[in-house]
Amino acid sequence: MKSFVKGGAAALAIIAASQVGADEDANLIINGETEITVRADAPEHLDNVSTIYSGWVFRSDETQALQMDDFDNPGMIFVDQGRDSWVLAEGSEGKSCADCHNEPESLANVRPTYPKWNDETEEVRTIAMQINGCRTEQMGAEPWKYDSTSMLNMEALLSSVARGQVMNVAIDGPAQSMWEQGKELYYTRTGQLDLSCANCHEDNYGNYIRADHLSQGQTNGFPVYRLKNAKLNGVHSRFKGCVRDTRAETYAVGSEEFIALELYVASRGNGLSVEGPAVRN
Repeated sequence: MKSFVKGGAAALAIIAASQVGADEDANLIINGETEITVRADAPEHLDNVSTIYSGWVFRSDETQALQMDDFDNPGMIFVDQGRDSWVLAEGSEGKSCADCHNEPESLANVRPTYPKWNDETEEVRTIAMQINGCRTEQMGAEPWKYDSTSMLNMEALLSSVARGQVMNVAIDGPAQSMWEQGKELYYTRTGQLDLSCANCHEDNYGNYIRADHLSQGQTNGFPVYRLKNAKLNGVHSRFKGCVRDTRAETYAVGSEEFIALELYVASRGNGLSVEGPAVRN
């Protein structure tokens, strides 16, 4: 992996350091049975990266170990809470998720394909948008706030039943224009630090920014349990934090800009396994 720093102003913020504590050759097997693809050939639409890596690869041995056993993974507490919500009847229709979908495992093929184009609404939907679509259109229930506790618990549940399945986000057809918008955002420098997503996660993955080991910023592990704030974190909240760290005005969680960015970033991980809820720093 990379051992030196590239990229203008990024050199002021990023400190190359010895990669102490991270076993970048390790393989992730959850509960001794579910094999997770944590490195793969980059998808054809990526020009500047030949191999893609899960963020798990860049974590310390101790953090890696937390994700290898569900009893140790603190994110699994929220999966259990998601299961409670799954069977809870709500709204004017008096329905629960289970009434239409039976067990959560019946939706194991959902997480790997999101965000995706929805023909009925003629829009790209994130998995959070789809969950709220079910709540409002099928259950007659109030939508959950984007990246709220209830929403992230349900996302964690849907991710957990899809672990081991390969990310396969479509970027062609009617979704292509939104994907192009996300790509432009990914490479646009912003803020007083004049940094883009690519400066950290494409040019400098494997290096350190302050005390944090930079990953490729893959989203296959979301929602993630961060040791830093001891809770589940959604993709858009993480985007918001990254943009804020460049000292720029950020977009809102659930905004069109972040939906586009999520579509693009998710597609960069095509070939990696779903592994949420992942554990990160």
